[in-house]
Amino acid sequence: MTSVVIAAHNEAAVLPGCLHRLLDGAGPDEFEVLVVANGCTDDTAEVARSVPGVRVLELAEASKSAALNAGDDAATRFPRIYLDADINLSATGARTLAAAVVGSPPGPAGGLLAAAPGRRLDTTGRPLPVRAYYAINSRLPAFRDALFGRGAIVLSAAGRARFDRFPDQIADDLFLDSLFEIGEKREVGQVTTVIATPRLTRDLLRRLGRVRTGNTAMRATDTRVRRARRASWLVDVVLPRPWLLPAGICYAVLTIAAGISARRNRQQTWGRDESSRTPAEGASR
Repeated sequence: MTSVVIAAHNEAAVLPGCLHRLLDGAGPDEFEVLVVANGCTDDTAEVARSVPGVRVLELAEASKSAALNAGDDAATRFPRIYLDADINLSATGARTLAAAVVGSPPGPAGGLLAAAPGRRLDTTGRPLPVRAYYAINSRLPAFRDALFGRGAIVLSAAGRARFDRFPDQIADDLFLDSLFEIGEKREVGQVTTVIATPRLTRDLLRRLGRVRTGNTAMRATDTRVRRARRASWLVDVVLPRPWLLPAGICYAVLTIAAGISARRNRQQTWGRDESSRTPAEGASR
């Protein structure tokens, strides 16, 4: 028995694929699925209600943290999966993730308390700067056994007990990652989510700026969040693979540009890259 919490803000286009993929092949009452439609101006809630077995909550405010907290309040089961609405996680994948944390004992080093799937970055048809950026990003050691950047995170009951409420921050996956030490969290390699990358370079810059803003705010308020290693792209990725130098230069330029943009716009918003949110993308196995 597993609860799945999906925070959904104007996700009518991608939510059907997410829900049908999750529930296709699921056993009766195997998943308690809660969709929290927040601040929606489309028919996200109606789309979710049309899928049998899905419980829908509605919030007037567009806030992912508020949606996650509302979903948590309504959920009754563990393990608990927090799933992005544009990620198509199969029933088998959700089952495998849940099994990874089942039976984990509580305590600082007592066992596996949190897990996330592997990730595959879809750069098909993207312009050269986007492909170059992700050629570096996909090799960064920061993503090894991390919980962020996957679109799905599972917690055991003991793992969920590590915190009270989701903070009012946009970097919810970085927040969860900060709660667990190596050995308490891991990547489940048998499950892979497909992350759709931005279709245009300007959309990539918007995404990077949003991520930088959220991560900076999280690190400013929570000392447990790991520090960013700014030179990792060079030391850990390019120097061992000199043929990636041109991609590394592109990565550095885009990262610097996104940092400048983030400093100019400190306001945290839900903002996202709409260009990559199509029903055909975000699949998993």
